[in-house]
Amino acid sequence: MAPHDGHDHDHAHGHGEQHGQPHPHRPIQEDLSYRTESAVRARALKELLIEKGIITADEVRRQIEIVDARGPHMGARVVARAWCDPEYKKRLLTTPNAACAELGIDLGETHLFVVENTATVHNMIVCTLCSCYPKTLLGIPPDWYKSFAYRSRAVREPRTVLAEFGTSLPDDVEVRVHDSTADLRYLVLPRRPEGTEGWSEERLAAIISRDSMIGATLVRPDA
Repeated sequence: MAPHDGHDHDHAHGHGEQHGQPHPHRPIQEDLSYRTESAVRARALKELLIEKGIITADEVRRQIEIVDARGPHMGARVVARAWCDPEYKKRLLTTPNAACAELGIDLGETHLFVVENTATVHNMIVCTLCSCYPKTLLGIPPDWYKSFAYRSRAVREPRTVLAEFGTSLPDDVEVRVHDSTADLRYLVLPRRPEGTEGWSEERLAAIISRDSMIGATLVRPDA
């Protein structure tokens, strides 16, 4: 970050500041834009639970840290292992929750279903009702995944939507769209790109993107 970034200083020091002296700051204004009705209710509930001794502020903080630590890198580890280990791939496709647990990834109550992309089938994930998503593996969903345009068009015109992501598929490749629910979340197992033979799991994981595990894009070795 550049020095004094966002601090609105007058670098000509025309307001009487002396070199070496602390720069006066304007009073920090609290951003109240996040105070939606649901956010206010959630905060009130949290404070009530803490006040009643049901949870502690530290427990809340630790849970937030756990959620913040989740991201596409976790799903990428799972996919990379499946690419390198055929037996693990079988377990991932049949018992995905247990397979993820092998890598220390606890999916909790999430019921995960893994769909594999092949030379003849391309899978795409959507939640037509809201934004159900495998957060325990991929973190917070992108804004476009939650948008009404994606949720409606992915079902009606999946090839057109894929093309807008730069994903062009041959006509003989079937596109299957899977609708997530509150009880069932999907993860796409992308096809391993040619030219990655002999790569380590770490190197493979580095080219696996969030969007490829939703089915919006393909994995490319030059990513």
